[in-house]
Amino acid sequence: MQTLISLVLSTIAVLVTAYILPGVHVSSFLTALVVAVVLGIVNSIILPILLLITLPINILTLGLLTFVIIGLLVMAVSSIVPGFKVDGFWWALIFAIVLAIINSFLHAVGSSS
Repeated sequence: MQTLISLVLSTIAVLVTAYILPGVHVSSFLTALVVAVVLGIVNSIILPILLLITLPINILTLGLLTFVIIGLLVMAVSSIVPGFKVDGFWWALIFAIVLAIINSFLHAVGSSS
């Protein structure tokens, strides 16, 4: 049940973030649900592998490469999921940052009740 609540909160976070940012477009609630699932899978499987592979360069750039990787992963999800469109790299990066903030807020409010 907790996983289902988390998935719904993440879907709402994707919808709210897409509504706030003019460079991000989500066509429907179902699309936002698929985006939440795919982003969850990408962030739990692919992101740690990429961070491990790029660790030496990431250390040299003082962690700024992490933002580039996250932006590129959001763009990859945009190319995979139909109905989810990001207008460019900077919008993908801003989407990831705003999504993390809104998701944290929603999960904190959802877990406190």
